[in-house]
Amino acid sequence: MAMTRRNFVENSMLSLAALATLKEARASGATHPESTIGRYSANETLQHAILGCRIRGKVHAKEFSPARGMEIAYVCDPDLKLAEELADSVEKQQQKRPKVVQDLRRVFDDPSVNTVSVATPNHWHALAAIWGMQAGKDVYVEKPVCHNVSEGRRMIQVARKLNRICQGGTQNRSRGDLAEAAKYVQSGKLGKVNLAKSIIYGNRASIGAKGNYMPPEGVDYDLFIGPAEKLPLTRPTFHYDWHWQWNTGNGELGNNNIHMTDMCRYLLGLKGLGDSVISLGGRLGYEDAGETPNTQLVFHRFGDLTLIQETRGLKSAPFHAEAKDGAILYGTEGVLIGSVLFDLDGKLVRKFEGPSENHFENFIKAVRSRKREDLRAEIEEGHQSTSLCHLGNISYRLGEPVVASQIQNHLRDQGLGAESHQSIDGMLAHLQENKIVLDSTQLRCGPMLRVDSANEKLVDHAAANEMLTRPYRAPFIVPSETAI
Repeated sequence: MAMTRRNFVENSMLSLAALATLKEARASGATHPESTIGRYSANETLQHAILGCRIRGKVHAKEFSPARGMEIAYVCDPDLKLAEELADSVEKQQQKRPKVVQDLRRVFDDPSVNTVSVATPNHWHALAAIWGMQAGKDVYVEKPVCHNVSEGRRMIQVARKLNRICQGGTQNRSRGDLAEAAKYVQSGKLGKVNLAKSIIYGNRASIGAKGNYMPPEGVDYDLFIGPAEKLPLTRPTFHYDWHWQWNTGNGELGNNNIHMTDMCRYLLGLKGLGDSVISLGGRLGYEDAGETPNTQLVFHRFGDLTLIQETRGLKSAPFHAEAKDGAILYGTEGVLIGSVLFDLDGKLVRKFEGPSENHFENFIKAVRSRKREDLRAEIEEGHQSTSLCHLGNISYRLGEPVVASQIQNHLRDQGLGAESHQSIDGMLAHLQENKIVLDSTQLRCGPMLRVDSANEKLVDHAAANEMLTRPYRAPFIVPSETAI
């Protein structure tokens, strides 16, 4: 596919792919076929607890409440108002009110609880999952499955040691159309794939001025912070905007782009953390309490494959008029956008189809079978996809300021291919569209980090390796490898 024709051909492919994917997303919504769950009798009811009661917690309640053989026994959140509101909703759904608690340790202390789902802020994901498994529970944990690379490996080790079921919240792995597309790619029919793109374009406005703020009434701030550093609250909006501060969040890479990165890995059958990573970008266009970049590129190398993660948070047209995001594979025999296949001239070849499974139901099925291979997104897969986001953020955070207009010159000797430089040009054009003056604006450009994938370390870079984990605040300590 000629480089000079790529943008033109991509445009037509994206239009068709977006329509096809939208139909699939509607078709694979929350359903609970009796063939999977309905056969279980009332005396086999699983007692479930939801940890975290905002956006994803509400989704968990909606999914688990109607599942036969399941009862939501607890809802838990450091914000009691949120927990009470979700309890009200669950009571209407299942005609029985769950217990409301602020401290998740009360859930883990109850031996009647069989399963928990973790919908907390990111910095709590790993410890909540580990404590749950250590208490004899099976765990569904939202993406990103952990706040740093080391935490993900600890989650896997606990799951293996205790034979617990642990599902990651990367629900695209339960889509039948993607499963069929993955078979096609991994059979070699797409040809040699040397480039994959994981893309999220959105509009993330300023989160407000940095200052000194108080948590909302009814919030136990110590429990909210948990394993993170207990810093003063510096953002005006308590909930959700924790995504944009490093102490609790992982930026847009960990918030949404992980879905597209995981799709790329799933389609390719890609394993490990790659050979190298480099990232650049910035928080541009405004000054606020946020710390994570609103514009970011990450380049991973897996042998001769380049995986590019890209996020845009300034005002932007979507990636395509009908698709704000994408997981795209470029092969020598065609291009795959999600589950839609095109030839090298952009002509639609086929839309993959296959039976989908409700992702939450898939978790329940594995809990019943005690077979982790029944899981569509077993914790090791979630860990690897999440870790690619973490590695990108590590490179970014270790970066040095470089004038935007000089970024290509700065990267000239890094061995980036033409596709990577084209993506950088696209990012710079996007900044100019947002009135960012390239000659007077600095981007943060990270170092090229070599990755020891087998040991999940960075090669000869002490500062980067320190960022694979974090200091923990007693008693909220993620156990070390030797303590598991």
